Amino acid sequence: MNNRTPEQAAREKIDRMLERAGWAVQDKKNADFGKSPGIALREYQTDAGYADYVLFVDKIPCGVIEAKKETEGHNITIHEDQTEDYAKSKLKWIKDNKPLPFIYQSTGIITMFTNSKDPKPRSRRIFSFHRPETLREMLFAEKSLRGRLQDIPALPGKGLRECQVSAITNLDTSFKEREKRGQAPNASSK
Repeated sequence: MNNRTPEQAAREKIDRMLERAGWAVQDKKNADFGKSPGIALREYQTDAGYADYVLFVDKIPCGVIEAKKETEGHNITIHEDQTEDYAKSKLKWIKDNKPLPFIYQSTGIITMFTNSKDPKPRSRRIFSFHRPETLREMLFAEKSLRGRLQDIPALPGKGLRECQVSAITNLDTSFKEREKRGQAPNASSK
């Protein structure tokens, strides 16, 4: 007979997801930072309470995961504020506390991610946790991908047809305005 609570079942799924992505999932009392460049510590104490997981890349805290039971999946984004509080709070045993830029909420089925380094951070659904190497690159990048999209240079006027310039310009505008996909100008009026 299975006596696991829904929360325990979700955490077991999250543990497996993290391990598949290359994270060593550990408890704080048995933490071994030499085991892997990516460590996910369970039940990490912050001044806002215990975060379900705090992610460390090369011993640097960089992210937080809030685990929720599967039935919370349809409205998991309501927990973003709670997760942000953990990301902004002081971590116990860490001297230089900076807000953690990578924020996740997960049921083990649905996982949402926010990169606080984006110009206008927003959560989006992802299919797996980022690998430690990926978070390392994102952590040390001067700008996030969405930040770099704000710096797309203007098109040269030569060598392209007017329809090509229009299509590329509209796509650039969609990226800069954070559209989920390219939008035609005045698409709603057609």
